[in-house]
Amino acid sequence: MLNIVLFGPPGAGKGTQAEFLTQRFELIHLSTGDLLRREIAESTPLGMKAKGFMDKGELVPDSIVIDMIKNTLATNKNAKGFIFDGFPRTVAQAEALDVLLEKNGTPVSAMLSLEVEREELISRLQTRGITSGRQDDQVVAVIENRISVYHEKTAPLIDYYHAQNKYFSINGMGSVDEIASRLKKTVFSL
Repeated sequence: MLNIVLFGPPGAGKGTQAEFLTQRFELIHLSTGDLLRREIAESTPLGMKAKGFMDKGELVPDSIVIDMIKNTLATNKNAKGFIFDGFPRTVAQAEALDVLLEKNGTPVSAMLSLEVEREELISRLQTRGITSGRQDDQVVAVIENRISVYHEKTAPLIDYYHAQNKYFSINGMGSVDEIASRLKKTVFSL
């Protein structure tokens, strides 16, 4: 089973590249952002709790995210693998993911980290906010807070996966096709 953690700051292109990887390698795209937005749209208690954090540009607590991940893994037991997009974001989440995957008998194969310059991230997110209507992508202060929270809270994940020889830095600048080509080359080298 191929389990890829697709990593990078908000606006790095994780969702776009996850679609490519999902199709190319027949994996299930597990986007915590999509899971959270669906829960919010359905006004579930879990979704309403998450919304309060997301509206401020803060990370949703581990317990909420982990419960969503557990449910998704359980309903896709015969998958060829998963692309984890937006999860894990903390070492505690990475450890919880390792435990969940061990129960399924398959570890994380690699963490692919999309590296994108800060100004490019802000530009991408503002464009996405206009085209998608996402409120969390329309306010520069919220965008900047999300990027800062990412760097503050998720940087230790690089060390976590690097220590397991599973960390791969990918240049996230350039066209969608150029980035996809870099990702594909890395996955084939695993």
